[in-house]
Amino acid sequence: MKQNSNHRGRRRPDHVEVFNPSAESTLLSYLFEVLAPRSRSEIKSYLVHSQVMVNDTPTTQFDTPLMPGDSVTVNFSRPYVSLDNRMCRMIWEDDDIIVVEKQSGLLTVPAGRQREKTAQQIVDDYVYAQDGRSHAYVCHRLDQFTSGILIFAKNSSVQQRLRDAWNTYVVERMYMAVCEGMPKDPEGEVKSYLVENSAMKVYSTNDPSKGKLSVTRYKVVRTNGNFSLIDIQILTGRKNQIRVHMSDLGCPVTGDKKYGAKYNPCGRLMLHNYALQFIHPVTRQNLRFELPLPANFKV
Repeated sequence: MKQNSNHRGRRRPDHVEVFNPSAESTLLSYLFEVLAPRSRSEIKSYLVHSQVMVNDTPTTQFDTPLMPGDSVTVNFSRPYVSLDNRMCRMIWEDDDIIVVEKQSGLLTVPAGRQREKTAQQIVDDYVYAQDGRSHAYVCHRLDQFTSGILIFAKNSSVQQRLRDAWNTYVVERMYMAVCEGMPKDPEGEVKSYLVENSAMKVYSTNDPSKGKLSVTRYKVVRTNGNFSLIDIQILTGRKNQIRVHMSDLGCPVTGDKKYGAKYNPCGRLMLHNYALQFIHPVTRQNLRFELPLPANFKV
């Protein structure tokens, strides 16, 4: 994937200093002490502009308590950045990957000529702001109106490693959906071959020569007859897989007009990727992330 880095120049190296208090103190008092003879207003500005970290966490609180053994880092060149966007929230970060929570309505990547902000652009801006050379690389996608967990790589080799062996690294992908009606069986498995037609609509076929094998497991959590809350596990990650398979069961995802839904009470596709477990492609650590159910997923 080509990155939009041509307009970005290389930033000069940061001027960073680390200090370790030897006695109890508060942050601003300690900074006045160790950063003298800088003026008090200049030192305060470092805090106000998020240029100070305590134990690797950016802070602007003047009265942050300090203990012996703590680490106070001051970046004299620029603010420390954080990924705190209302549509894209940080869950995990290390040297190789970033895991975020994407809200419904946010595209994962740019689509066509649309210029609205995407999850990839938000994370890319954050990664670039850290060192001026890195970018965010998309490892998988969620539909625009599906909320949930996304993994981004910080370099193309990690991205490629995940993409080439996605089903090996990914242990579990769980979704919760509010669907119209209720499937005939309260739990089961849907297996079909998925094909996309010229109108960009995906549909099921039993002909393996026409589509890609797709497997979805589901279990009804509760129902009121009109709507059902369904716990879903996908064993394959095909485009629109859950949406098609729930429609095949006669209970389309609420808000999914494309696949037969009649109602849209919340103004969104009521599909949420609440859990993702995978093996870290570099460290081999077994990671599992879980999100709460959106407040409007009520049945």
